[in-house]
Amino acid sequence: MEELRIMFSPEFFRSILLPALIGGLAVTICASLLGVTLVLKKYSMIGDGLSHIGYGALSVAAVMNLAPLKVALPVVVIAAFILLRLSENSRLSGDSGIALFSTTALSVGILVSSKAGLTNDVSHYMFGSILAMSRRDVVLSIVLSLAVIAAFVILYDRIFSVTFDESFAQATGVRVKRYSMIFAVLTAVTVVLGMMMMGSLLISSLIVIPTLTAMRVCRSFKGVVLVSGTVSAVSFLIGMFSALLLNTAPGASVVIVNVIFFLVFSLAGRLRR
Repeated sequence: MEELRIMFSPEFFRSILLPALIGGLAVTICASLLGVTLVLKKYSMIGDGLSHIGYGALSVAAVMNLAPLKVALPVVVIAAFILLRLSENSRLSGDSGIALFSTTALSVGILVSSKAGLTNDVSHYMFGSILAMSRRDVVLSIVLSLAVIAAFVILYDRIFSVTFDESFAQATGVRVKRYSMIFAVLTAVTVVLGMMMMGSLLISSLIVIPTLTAMRVCRSFKGVVLVSGTVSAVSFLIGMFSALLLNTAPGASVVIVNVIFFLVFSLAGRLRR
């Protein structure tokens, strides 16, 4: 009881928990929105690949005493361009290209951090540490997340058309490559921010699971987007408070709650049919 009293004290809530909740909600909603397009275009593994590449970049930045996010963001954005190109028009299949790049970057990050003796210092990039995020990281997460959400809303029609039929979209005057690149940037930014919260091992779950959950009961693109964002936000809040009450890892708790929602929605969709 004493631990709970301290944990939910006004000081703890104001200085640690509230910033983590706001930053986490913003990143979670971004991941779920972008995940709809990634899943429908069968690019869902790109999120996992980018998170591993981001871990490698963050590890190298930590060893060189550089600002982690300033190094990881441009590296992951460039990697997103490359992986999308590989998925679209390369002899190397999309999944193979993602596996090649992600495992290489992950191995480099582990080798560099272990050689420098910083394995414990960068381990939170692997498993996430949302309650340890600094105020600067939280502010940056909120600002960038709002920018991603605003871009998604403004470009909603273009993203919709590119998601379902690139050939038709191009025939109607949509610059498909430009919007694909913009989407790659948005995905890269979300993945890097999500790594601070969930870690590179779990961030892809925020992209994939809410979309799959929404698709169990929704048949329209807008419906999937709205339900995915709602489920993602609710799952995050339940997972966070469950982790505090049960003293479990926040990231893993959020994923488990997402999986439970997926099972419930799958049953509801089956019963409805």
